[in-house]
Order: sequence, then C-alpha cells, then structure tokens
Amino acid sequence: MSERIHYNNCPVCNSTNIAAALQAKDNTVSKELFTIWQCGNCTLRFTQNVPDENNISAYYQSSDYISHSNTNKGFINKLYHAVRSVTLNSKKNLVEKYAGKRQGNLLDIGAGTGAFAATMQKAKWNVTALEPDATARANAKKDFNITLQPSENLFDLEDGSFDVITLWHVLEHVHDLHNYMNKFYSLLKEDGVLIIAVPNYTSYDANEYESAWAAYDVPRHLYHFSPKSMKTLLEKHNFKLKKYKPMWFDSYYISLLSEKYLTGKSNPLKAFISGSISNLHALKSKRKSSSIIYIAQK
Repeated sequence: MSERIHYNNCPVCNSTNIAAALQAKDNTVSKELFTIWQCGNCTLRFTQNVPDENNISAYYQSSDYISHSNTNKGFINKLYHAVRSVTLNSKKNLVEKYAGKRQGNLLDIGAGTGAFAATMQKAKWNVTALEPDATARANAKKDFNITLQPSENLFDLEDGSFDVITLWHVLEHVHDLHNYMNKFYSLLKEDGVLIIAVPNYTSYDANEYESAWAAYDVPRHLYHFSPKSMKTLLEKHNFKLKKYKPMWFDSYYISLLSEKYLTGKSNPLKAFISGSISNLHALKSKRKSSSIIYIAQK
C-alpha cells in the first residue's frame, strides 16, 4: 500500500485554515476519487492524501499521458500536436522578451519529451533540461535528439548560472515545493527570470466543469493554484511577480477533455464554446485565464 500525504497545514502559506472543497476523479489511470481541499488564507487548493514522491509514478503510467508518451493517438492528442508548433514559438518569444536577450543559459524543469528544450536549443540557447520520467527522457532522445537529465540533478547545478528558469505545467507536480523554489532563486543570476505556467482554478472553465475540470488531474496535480496563492508562494521565496500572461489555447484543450470526463463522450462544439467564453473572461482580466504564465524576477 502506497504512502499517502495528509496535510494539516496549507502547503504554500502553512495556514491551518483549510477545509475540503470538492472531490475529483483520476480519469487517466486509476479511476480513484481524491478530495481537493482549499486554504482560507492564500486560496490555494491542493489534493489531499496524495501518494508520496516514491509512490506517485504509477499514476503517470498511461499511453494517453501525452507529456511522457508524446502520443498523437486520438482527436484531442492530434489537436495538441497541431497547436504545439504555434505555442513553442510563442514560448521562445516570451522567454527572449522577458529575459531581454536572444541567447543565454536556460534551465527547463519537467521537460517532458523535450519539445520546448529542443526549440530553445535550436534558437542557440544553452539549455539544461530536467525530467523525472525515464520513458519521457527516452522519447526526447528519439523524437528530438536531445538529452534530458534526471530531475534529481537539480540540486547539483551551480548557483547563479541561469538567465531563465522555465516550468511549463510542472510546478503543480512537485512534491518538494519549497526546496525547489529556494533552489530556483539561488540558481538564477541576479537579473534572472522565473517563468511558471500552471492551470488556474478560478477561471470560467474551471467553474463551468467543477469536479470534472480536466486540469485538476488528480493525483498528479498536487496543487491547484489561484493567482493569489501563486503570488503568495513567489513572495515567500523573495521573487517579484512582474507579469501575468494568459495561455489562450489551454481553455480549449482543457474544455475538450473536461467534456469527455463530464459526459463520457467528446463534444468539440460545446468545448469550443466553453473555451471561447473562458477566453472572453480572460480578455477582461488576465487573472481569469484557464492557465496563467507567471513571470517573476529575482
């Protein structure tokens, strides 16, 4: 029986003002139900009684888990690949804009199958990329001819050596949250930039789909951030939050998955409508985007 983590305090702000908010199903692997709790102080949501770091890997073992398999099987995954070519270039441009340079040292955490790391390497950046899953690392070598390092190498890297650190939908998976954040701070150069993209449970589509919202992705997603909780986390580790950037395509992708989880079948039209409404809300306030890119500086 795997070891489970039960939180008596908020994983971000350490408040004891926490309570159960909803239940969500693991639709990818185990079909188990997990309870999501919320902090009344910083508003973080988090998955309660999650498998610990030594036992979580079983919940990633699915050919449908695209971050590790790079699969293009099925309509949703084909759509993901079609959109990815556009978003990779957008991410590169965003890194260069906020780093204030066209080349430098970049650390990509949770690199998956290496698509972003390969894009930045092709753009002449010196890239170090870490990924915990051996299958994903093998696929990165096969598909992009890029060598990813195991995630445990993070704490062996030299402090003050990176211009930019990126985490694209990764921080919500990290058990050792505060040690990672401390290490990010020390790894960055004095003017270094930290870029974190995570789902936003305060978005329209999250409210629309409630417990069927695909971005809860329990138990792989340990934390479910709001803009307030992310700001709290960054400031706790001496980062200055500089900018919020919406991830416009995420609302559609998440709505497609959520429709399937909610009804048992795909409904692209309804998902498109939901994603579009979510993006209209995000046009009024970037903090209502389905997923948010947080740009912070040391």
